[in-house]
Amino acid sequence: MKVLHVITGLDVGGAEQQLRLMLRRLPATCEVVTLTDPGPVAAGIEADGIPVTHLGMTGNRDLTAVPRLARLIRAGGHDLVHTHLYRACVYGRIAARLAGVRAVVATEHSLGDAVIEGRRLTRGVRALYRATERLGSATVAVSDTVAARLRRWGVPGERIHVVPNGIEAHRFAFDPAARALVRTRLGLPVDAFVVGGVGRLVPGKRFDVLVRAVTQLPGVHLLLAGEGPERDMLRRMAEQFGSGDRIHLLGARDGAFDALAAGRADAWARTGGTGPASQGAAGGGDAAAGPDIPGLLSAIDVFVSPSPEEAFGLAVLEALASGLHVLYGSCPAVDELPEDQAPGARRFSPGVHELATALRELRRRGPGRLPVPPVVRRYDIARSAEELMAVYEEALATAAARWRAPAPAAPVHATGVVSLPDPSPAPAPSTLTNR
Repeated sequence: MKVLHVITGLDVGGAEQQLRLMLRRLPATCEVVTLTDPGPVAAGIEADGIPVTHLGMTGNRDLTAVPRLARLIRAGGHDLVHTHLYRACVYGRIAARLAGVRAVVATEHSLGDAVIEGRRLTRGVRALYRATERLGSATVAVSDTVAARLRRWGVPGERIHVVPNGIEAHRFAFDPAARALVRTRLGLPVDAFVVGGVGRLVPGKRFDVLVRAVTQLPGVHLLLAGEGPERDMLRRMAEQFGSGDRIHLLGARDGAFDALAAGRADAWARTGGTGPASQGAAGGGDAAAGPDIPGLLSAIDVFVSPSPEEAFGLAVLEALASGLHVLYGSCPAVDELPEDQAPGARRFSPGVHELATALRELRRRGPGRLPVPPVVRRYDIARSAEELMAVYEEALATAAARWRAPAPAAPVHATGVVSLPDPSPAPAPSTLTNR
């Protein structure tokens, strides 16, 4: 099976990292097209031996991307096209059909109640999504929560398949040697209470709540990994509250597959990290130096995800795999399961006072490390890859059945005008279990 993955961009992000991880597990011949910014994840995918093509799309309204992508798909002889993220789903579905590929799968990674990938859900955004969704064979939701939102949008239930995100849990296992190394490199006191967070620094993630909560807790440090337009604002906020030396903005970290992923405590030392002088606490520093995500998780005591709306919650899952106590605003991966599946995870109201109170209580108790909870084993990437391959196989089988069936005669209206059949009728009900 030859599959072309089309994604909006390959900068550091949850959907982008998930694609790279999934590509390592799929038993198919895969290639990737990124519409815009190739970014560091593109380099990682290429390092894994998978070709990546940059389409060079110049903006949301660059309509020349459609015929260019269609030509690329046609030339590649792909059996199936899989699109990821809003812009790629819209353009990719159209291009795939123009290229003659009838098996088209899309994954909805980031659909919220009011936004999609940070984009406000206007009537036009919804209409364009629904119109192009009909051109595909199936839509994959990363959680039951996202599946419910798709149904509310009007996507037929038989077209929706829930395939949750997955992780390689062993990559995030707690490493005491890495904890000591990272703290030493960042100039953190060995006995300091350290809070951590990971994500894009955008308004919807509400990292301002996390920064303000930590400023209210004397002696507590924050390690925040991520890039985005709010970075300078968060730095100024930390300085305004006199906590610039305790709020460490580490920049983008793309090390889940490298560095400490091999479980070696000296990995970061080999990457060129030069300690606290290069990090500059709340200042800029060298974003290329510093701990990767597994190293950061080993170094902290509590993980916080303050976002009030998530489609899945990968960062929370990775923190739980490291045995951390987790405070979160939204995490369907946890909320959709019984409480005993993630006993170390606790939901909090997204307010500064509530978060500061919860952190103060955890500090008083001394959180320690927890056993890896059952929820982590449930979301193994190998299982997710198997479920995705089942969606692929069904999409290909359905497309083949349609191809063999004789085309119905086009009805002729009384006016003499021929009415063409819908090029994308609804598929037969799925034989898969939509979990």
